[in-house]
Amino acid sequence: MLFIAAFATLIYFVADLAELFTWFADGWSDGLRDAVQFLAAIAILGLGGLVGVLTFTAVTLLIGDPFYEKISGRIEERFGGVPGEVEVPWWRSLRRSLWDSIRLIALSLAIGIPLFFLGLLPFIGQTVIPVIGALIGGWFLALELVGVAFSRRGLRLPDRRRILGANRPLALGFGVSVFCCFLIPLGAVLIMPAAVAGGTLLARKVLGLPIDAPVPAAAPPRAAIDNR
Repeated sequence: MLFIAAFATLIYFVADLAELFTWFADGWSDGLRDAVQFLAAIAILGLGGLVGVLTFTAVTLLIGDPFYEKISGRIEERFGGVPGEVEVPWWRSLRRSLWDSIRLIALSLAIGIPLFFLGLLPFIGQTVIPVIGALIGGWFLALELVGVAFSRRGLRLPDRRRILGANRPLALGFGVSVFCCFLIPLGAVLIMPAAVAGGTLLARKVLGLPIDAPVPAAAPPRAAIDNR
């Protein structure tokens, strides 16, 4: 609810922020100035959505770590377990997760700010830039959501980037889908458990582990049992 309130506040003040960031257009004609401020408002909301989704995901994974760890662990057990699982103290795992999340959010800001200014460009800012923003948001979201499964194997953020980078279409397909769902009101709250499960399956897939549950052996015919 805190993130929803923050984004609602951003929407409420977006006109003032757009006017602040487009100070250079104060002397322009009314029509041109209003158009630039409108583009700036869209860009501000886009940047806010990108950072908000990634921050929400990071905070939710940190706060709900035991719950999401349990979900991820159940998925791993169902599909064959974790070969060579690395046991890490909870406090060390929390510290690593926090540091990795801060790095991802900082990197998303470093990329998102140039996208904000590109969003001021007519046509391109409303067509191409949102697509690029969704791809970037999906990529960072995929990096976040595989974190639980990768940490279980002693793999850190650079390992995630390298391994997912070798499977970029798969990672983007998953990440962008989740990113778009998270943009729906309350979508992030409702979908997060499924997203963690999907991130675990993605991690197993890119690490070359099975993601198909073993088929149980067929029961013998009843007649054969009776003859015994």
